Amino acid sequence: MTAKGRLYGVGVGPGDPELLTLKALRLLRAAPVIAYQSATDKESIARAIVSQYLTGEQIEVAYHLPRALEPEKAQEIYDQEVAPIAEHLAAGRDVVVVCEGDPFFYGSFMYVFTRLSEKYQTEVVPGVSSLMACPVSLGVPFTYYNDILTVLPAPLPAEELTSKLLTTDAAAIMKLGRHFTKVRDILHQLGLVSRALYIERATTTQQRIVPLDEVDPSEVPYFAMIVIPTKSRL
Repeated sequence: MTAKGRLYGVGVGPGDPELLTLKALRLLRAAPVIAYQSATDKESIARAIVSQYLTGEQIEVAYHLPRALEPEKAQEIYDQEVAPIAEHLAAGRDVVVVCEGDPFFYGSFMYVFTRLSEKYQTEVVPGVSSLMACPVSLGVPFTYYNDILTVLPAPLPAEELTSKLLTTDAAAIMKLGRHFTKVRDILHQLGLVSRALYIERATTTQQRIVPLDEVDPSEVPYFAMIVIPTKSRL
């Protein structure tokens, strides 16, 4: 009987290929199968980050997990999309699933993990997340001492975003995309624009830092963040 393959969820960082961990690089080069999330009409960001480290002899599996689906519909589609990964594992081949940022911090690997980790031996390798990379790229400390940091997904309702921003010392607003205008308006209402810093595609060659009120809402990517650092200075 063929032994089952091992599943690895490997964080590959926010975009700079040099931000891979040594463990991620070792597993990546050794794996017979590499899998990655990719939009149907775009190159996989995770694959692009690690492309220079691939051997050229590995089997590659692309899967697509469409966003903004109802949970019931997403369940069936996600089950189908991860099936090819399961087939390689069942055949005894180890699979490294590369995931931009960190696998368990809004990472696409979570959907693979919930479907396959109980059937196959699984190891998750942390990666540098955009939450860490964006303040560094902006050159601002996020928090000091006992400051509270709140991470907010931009798709949240305006009322919830507002209430959370009123009760925190510092904030990171992620997944901006088409929600940018809503978020910007809230920051104006709360008087936070002077502290708010906008960055997109941090650490990549396409990184952009733009004053908040100069951002074109029609061009804001999903991988953009607004950082609101603490007022503290120690």
